[in-house]
Amino acid sequence: MAQTLFEQNGGTYTQQGDYLLPDIKLPEQPECEIGVWGNRRRQYLKQYHRVKYYNMLTQCTLYPHLADIEHQAQEIFLRLVEDMAGQQGVNEHLKSTDPMLWVGKMNAIRSAAMEIINQELIFI
Repeated sequence: MAQTLFEQNGGTYTQQGDYLLPDIKLPEQPECEIGVWGNRRRQYLKQYHRVKYYNMLTQCTLYPHLADIEHQAQEIFLRLVEDMAGQQGVNEHLKSTDPMLWVGKMNAIRSAAMEIINQELIFI
């Protein structure tokens, strides 16, 4: 029996029941720290941009992209929270005098910062 092009290039098959499946796998990808923001981006790409997701996955560019998004999002989030808290007068004095008000304002600030990052960086 003539060899297939896959076999001519060194590929092998494994029999699974009645089928011969090619033995293929992705190359090893670098270890990257992926947190909340990277996972949100991954889920978004997988759900709404499936072709881009699988292209990045097979080209081994997905995890470095997610790590970059994670790093950028963390920096932007911290800067936004700090700036918004300063603008709204949410400081340590407020924290010591009225902790419940401080918690409420900080939660609102964090939520606003998360929405900004989602719209500007994650869901694009």
